[in-house]
Amino acid sequence: MRHTNTIAPQFYVTAPQPCPYLEGRMERKLFTALQGDGAQRLNDSLSKQGFRRSQNVLYRPSCADCAACMSARINVAEHTPSKSQKRTLRRNARLERRATSPWATEDQYALFRRYLESRHAAGGMADMDAFEFASMVEETPIRTRVVEYVDRETGALVAVCLTDVLEDGVSMVYSFFDPDWQRNSLGTYIILDHVEIAREAELPHVYLGYWVPGSPKMGYKAGFSGLELHVGGRWEAMRDPSDYSAKAQPFHNDPISEQVASITLPDGEPLRR
Repeated sequence: MRHTNTIAPQFYVTAPQPCPYLEGRMERKLFTALQGDGAQRLNDSLSKQGFRRSQNVLYRPSCADCAACMSARINVAEHTPSKSQKRTLRRNARLERRATSPWATEDQYALFRRYLESRHAAGGMADMDAFEFASMVEETPIRTRVVEYVDRETGALVAVCLTDVLEDGVSMVYSFFDPDWQRNSLGTYIILDHVEIAREAELPHVYLGYWVPGSPKMGYKAGFSGLELHVGGRWEAMRDPSDYSAKAQPFHNDPISEQVASITLPDGEPLRR
């Protein structure tokens, strides 16, 4: 399905496919190309409206009868690590952060393969080869960094995060880590360190992707203080997680044409003319 307007960008909708987060549901995405001189500004603007980047595409869920997926970000000024998160920071004090340009390496790919085989052997990325991995890392038309975490004692690469730099924060596009370090809660540590990265850069937010009530895969995001969710077209401080429902709501979502028309472009104007 294609939806065009008198101005760029153009938006499209994917065909329904099984939802990776809620069993028995079908997912559908609204997406647009991210390219040209205005790519950075478009990414900045649409990230604030619940979109995520994957290579040169921006997307957000647009399911026919479900609105469970909500974009999540941490308000850095409102974040305070919990006691367990402080322990995670101490356990990983031996790690050194290294931020580099978006360039894939053999060490990164080897770590990526170990991570997938341990954690997501049946996932959609399980068959990704070295060339596809390089495309995931390197095909970016905006400001992107590869944040590596290296063990100071051994020099080993133990974690990596592909991170976009936005005008109002950093966006964690994809992260992976050494499965042998499972007890160190590296997934949590990478998020906590990105809060510090944003704080050092005086940026107000850390974008985490989507939080889905009822999905065990996404439950960990609710454990970060200062979490905000994009609900009903605006950001709100997260309430008690039990307040949010994953029930299918066939009459809740607006038609695709109305969703597209409500999107605001970088110049502050809606797509509808």
